[in-house]
Amino acid sequence: MNYCSKGIFYLLLSSFFFSIMAIAVKSIPEIPIAEKIFFRNILGVIISAIILYKNKENFLGNNRKLLLARSFLGVSGVATYYYTIGKLPLSDAVILNKLSPFFVILLAYIFLDERIKKLQIPAFIIAILGTVFVIKPQFDYTFLPSMIAILSAFFAAGAYILIRQLQKTDTTHVIVFHFCLFSSLATIPFMAAGQFVYPDLKQLATLIVIGLSATTAQIFMTHSYKYAPATRLTIYNYADIIFSTIFGMLLWAEFPDLLSITGGFLIIIAGIINYFSSVQDDQAYSASSPEHQN
Repeated sequence: MNYCSKGIFYLLLSSFFFSIMAIAVKSIPEIPIAEKIFFRNILGVIISAIILYKNKENFLGNNRKLLLARSFLGVSGVATYYYTIGKLPLSDAVILNKLSPFFVILLAYIFLDERIKKLQIPAFIIAILGTVFVIKPQFDYTFLPSMIAILSAFFAAGAYILIRQLQKTDTTHVIVFHFCLFSSLATIPFMAAGQFVYPDLKQLATLIVIGLSATTAQIFMTHSYKYAPATRLTIYNYADIIFSTIFGMLLWAEFPDLLSITGGFLIIIAGIINYFSSVQDDQAYSASSPEHQN
């Protein structure tokens, strides 16, 4: 197995475990969101703290304001995503969350002065059309959760933009530690105010699965980007749409209708177009670099 294949394999494993996390979140609707977020992140706090201690890294980080902003956007994204998982069919919630790469492009254009490539314009249009198909605007009980799902994708994109900036000043372990710690602490006031249910053994096991699967998915994702560039792997991020759809059908008999299938297909097509746009841009950059001109 070559390096690129290893990267793809690890990212597919990451997508699978993120799907397991989503299943666990959806399977215990009686547990408040704050409690789920706490269990999702407390394991990450412990693991990242051990790594920071072993590596003798600065726990406080360097760019603390940006670390705080990234953590706020991150926990906002997780909270809104968990809400939509509980209110929408699992496949629809995951599909709408996959709009985040398109928000990344917009935010990078606004805040980082990165240009929008020609191929990305039709990708945007197709993604918007796919979103309309998935939401099926009828202003019924699913409309608000669908809007919150889109907001979740926006928060995730904002967090990613800040991570790109933070990588200039802080290590991945510091960024993860701050996010997990902030997320865990942010949920305590909500749990103290009543957003806490004493879990029975089955619920506790499911909460532990949320933490383990999320942490495992994050580890596999980190490994994947060590073996292959992000532009080569982005397209495989859509694998959890397939995993989530299958699990939704098997566990909750959530069979997507034709409009949702069409919308999901369009969003994946838009992601593929965006992927090829990034690959072409990388090839153009590589061809114009000094190493290739000598």
